[in-house]
Amino acid sequence: MIFMINIVYRLKSPKFFEEAIDEVELDGVVVRPTHLSICQADQRYYQGSRPAEVLDKKLPMALIHEGIGEVVFDSEGNFKSGDKVVMIPNTPSSKDVCLPNYSYNSKFRGSGFDGFTSDLIKLAQDRVVKIPDDFNLNVSAFIELISVAYQGINKFRQIASTPKDRLGVWGDGNLGFITALLLKEAFPESKVMVFGKHHENLNLFSFADEIYRIHDIGDVVVDHAFECVGSSASQSAIEQIIDIINPQGIISLFGVSEYPIPINTRMVLEKGLTIQGNSRSDREDFIGVVETLRGNPQLFEYLEKLITNICEINSLNDLKEAFDKDYISKFGKTILKWKI
Repeated sequence: MIFMINIVYRLKSPKFFEEAIDEVELDGVVVRPTHLSICQADQRYYQGSRPAEVLDKKLPMALIHEGIGEVVFDSEGNFKSGDKVVMIPNTPSSKDVCLPNYSYNSKFRGSGFDGFTSDLIKLAQDRVVKIPDDFNLNVSAFIELISVAYQGINKFRQIASTPKDRLGVWGDGNLGFITALLLKEAFPESKVMVFGKHHENLNLFSFADEIYRIHDIGDVVVDHAFECVGSSASQSAIEQIIDIINPQGIISLFGVSEYPIPINTRMVLEKGLTIQGNSRSDREDFIGVVETLRGNPQLFEYLEKLITNICEINSLNDLKEAFDKDYISKFGKTILKWKI
C-alpha cells in the first residue's frame, strides 16, 4: 500500500494549535482542502467554552467540518485529479437503523475525530460530492451548514399536514438566514417571516416577506416555526413560538444549547404541536444543496452576504488570527483560503 506524508494542524488546548506529521493511505478519495469555514462549534473548542471534561477527552484534534477541496487521488477513478468537491464530515462506522447523522455509531469530523485542517484528507467514495467549476467557492465552503437547513426543511415537508401559508423563522444569525432563504425557495407561495433581535442583521433578510423584532410582534400568528437561535436565548424563542403558532403546527428546532431548556408542555399538548429536532446532515442533503444551488444560482448572491471575513492561511499564526477575527465578528461566516 502506498502512503503520502501529511501534516495535520490540531488544536492542542484552547487557542493553541500544533503541527503533527501523519500518513495518508492512497485508498478511497484523497482531497486537498482549498476553502474552509469556521463554525460556532469550532469556536467553542478554540475558546475553551466546552466543559473541561469534553476538552480533555477530545483534544488534541483538528477542527473544521465545513469545507471544500480538490481531488488529489481516487483509487476507483470516479473523480479526476483537480475535481472540486465538498467534503462530508459525517462518517458512518456501521449499519444502523438510524440515519447516519443521528446514529451513535457515526463519527463527525471536528468533533469525534480530526476535522479538515490538514494538508490532505482521506475520505470514502460516498463522503465527497462533486461541485460545478463555476460555483462560488467561498460560499461553497459552508455547504455543510446549508445542508443542515436543507435536511430540516425536508423533514418538515414530510410531516407537516396543516397549511404552510405563514412560516416563521426565529433567529437572525447565519442559520436563520440560510433557513429563511431555503424556505422561500422551497415554498415560494408561502409567507416567510423572520423574527430577530439585531436590526443590522435583519436588514440583510431582503428576500423575506415580513421582518419582526422579537419584542414588537403585535398579534401575528404563524402556521409553523423554525427555531435557529440556540444557546440560552432559545428558551424565550421557543416560548414565543408556542404562544403564537397555530394548532397542530410543527416546531423545527435547529439551535444548539449547552444548557437544558424548559418548554411549556401544557401548551404543546393543548395545541397538538409537533417538535422536530434537526442536527447535522448526510450525503443526500449535500447532493440536494448542490442541485438547488445549480438550479438557482441567484442564491449565491444572497449567501455571499453572510461572508464577513476571508482569511488566507499560510501558517498556524494565520489560523489563530482567523479564529480571533471570527470570534469578534459575531455574525457571518469566516472563510479560510487554505494555503498552508
